[in-house]
Amino acid sequence: MQNMDTGVIEIYLRSLQDRITMALETLDGKGRFRRDSWTHAEGGGGESRILHHGELFEQAGINFSRVYGKTLPPSAAAQRPDLVGRHWQALGVSLVLHPWNPYVPTAHMNVRCFAAAKENTPIVWWFGGGFDLTPYYGFEEDARHWQRTAKAACAPFGDGVYARYKQWCDEYFFIRHRHEPRGIGGLFFDDLNEWGFERCFAFLKSVGDHFLPAYTPIVEQRREMKYAERQRQFQLYRRGRYVEFNLVYDRGTLFGLQSGGRNESILMSLPPMARWEYNWQPEPGSPEAELYEKFLKPRDWI
Repeated sequence: MQNMDTGVIEIYLRSLQDRITMALETLDGKGRFRRDSWTHAEGGGGESRILHHGELFEQAGINFSRVYGKTLPPSAAAQRPDLVGRHWQALGVSLVLHPWNPYVPTAHMNVRCFAAAKENTPIVWWFGGGFDLTPYYGFEEDARHWQRTAKAACAPFGDGVYARYKQWCDEYFFIRHRHEPRGIGGLFFDDLNEWGFERCFAFLKSVGDHFLPAYTPIVEQRREMKYAERQRQFQLYRRGRYVEFNLVYDRGTLFGLQSGGRNESILMSLPPMARWEYNWQPEPGSPEAELYEKFLKPRDWI
């Protein structure tokens, strides 16, 4: 197994955070990210950047972290019981963007590396991450562009990579108690180490570098669309689904909370406003019904 160079990974992740920060501030036009540096109790720390009440984004967050721990939390040990008792470190950049306009989708991206070590045994490492899109009103051309860009990120790494990680994304971002996907998917990968360090790291960088080309054209196409209170209320209702998934199923949220992470940074993924309504059903033939019937179903968009 090749050795991993966490210093090189950190340089890339900090650069990615900076590049996305600048691009999103330009895209928003008014809002600026507030920067909070923090430390982790067992070692390491990170920087959280939050944009609140901008022109485009109601809230946007971009986190960088490099943290250490003495024992794996349950959310990680459940996936890798062979690593129980090892010291660990995790590096990553994660972002969640919640726009004002209901016609502009919410977007999520995460790229991360994890390593676990024990005296007199080799370091065990892997990469994970991906990006996914959560529209409130569906547009086929947006979905096709998103998935084509995801496929382009995977193309240099083999013919079957996109199909594998698209399917994994569809399966992962599924709200089991609602029997529905969170959005239209994208890419999700985890436990990636079989290609060796250099190739695995190159894939992580490709995913990170393709996020802005995937998201920016959709924002520019939809941001000026007019909306009314009906669309805003539906957006808030669907944001409730986002909250349910993140608090019940999301591995990153559970890992952060169980490992003693910074709550404000972990929970920045939640929308600033959301709502729930008992047994709400969309009107047949409405744009809201179309989201459920046409977009919240795994499909080949390309």
